Amino acid sequence: MTSATTVDTPDGLFTIVADDGVVLASGWTDDVASLLALIHPDLRPDGAVAAVAVSASDVSRPAAAVRAYYAGEVTAVGQVPVRQRSGPYRQHAWEVLRDVPAGDPVTYTEYAERTGRPAAVRAAAGACARNAAALFVPCHRVLRSDGTLGGFRYGLPIKESLLARERAVA
Repeated sequence: MTSATTVDTPDGLFTIVADDGVVLASGWTDDVASLLALIHPDLRPDGAVAAVAVSASDVSRPAAAVRAYYAGEVTAVGQVPVRQRSGPYRQHAWEVLRDVPAGDPVTYTEYAERTGRPAAVRAAAGACARNAAALFVPCHRVLRSDGTLGGFRYGLPIKESLLARERAVA
């Protein structure tokens, strides 16, 4: 069963949509419908919002990991399973992104290299842009080649906050 819960964090409300404890979508919003829209149609629950139970136990492990992350255990979210669907490159890129350590961000060029396709910088950036599972798949750890923040679905102040938090404990 697909469930959702919202956790209050120092960066604002953070909502998680999960199925049997596996994160399907997450982000700094309390709008479940906006997160459901990010989920690949093959993984989206039938009936969308009507099919999502709010504050169910399905999301207790991911929610605990978010709380642990904000308490200083920045590796906690990396231990929670995530399910996203797309083409082969993007799915591989999301897996690679989960291996970027907290406190050690990479550039889009370095990220493309880590995926095994150094010329695929735009495709790597696209994987970040289409990532439905923010924080659990840490697209905030990818920077422009000049070291600036670049974009982030939930705003640059949150991206900056996450990176500062990770630098402080890494």
